[in-house]
Amino acid sequence: MVSLTFDPFREMDRLTSQLLGTSSSRGPRWMPMDLYRVDDHFVVAVDLPGVDPGSIDLNVDGSTLTIRAERSVRSDDSVQWLTQERPVGSYLRQLHLGDGLDVERIQASYDAGVLTVTIPVAERARPRRITVEAGSGRTAIKPQPGGDRESGRTVQGEVTSS
Repeated sequence: MVSLTFDPFREMDRLTSQLLGTSSSRGPRWMPMDLYRVDDHFVVAVDLPGVDPGSIDLNVDGSTLTIRAERSVRSDDSVQWLTQERPVGSYLRQLHLGDGLDVERIQASYDAGVLTVTIPVAERARPRRITVEAGSGRTAIKPQPGGDRESGRTVQGEVTSS
């Protein structure tokens, strides 16, 4: 499983700075993201519009995935700012990864301002079907009509001896 790191104090500071218009380019900024599971992998989609792909740094240290990125301000001497609402500076997000994930096979791509990180579930943590064999002296489970082994629901049946 994946857990998110949320610092309520950092979020309150960010909202206060936005409200008062005192936000500075110092310190890492928070980046919005979506996290969902598809089959045997998790997908993290992080909004990073206007970020140079070369500034994106993904790092796994133990069970922590760290995403860093940098958005620079245009620094031409001829630029006269009329308004500057898009935040610039460094962005940071950390995810704590569970034991059941394959951190060696994490993949990432950046397209249209969205960083997509795919985290596969480790083979040992995937659901699997266990076959029940019947033989002399062993018992077998006979599914009753209406039972459904494939969907992961409880299979109703009776136990018989051979």
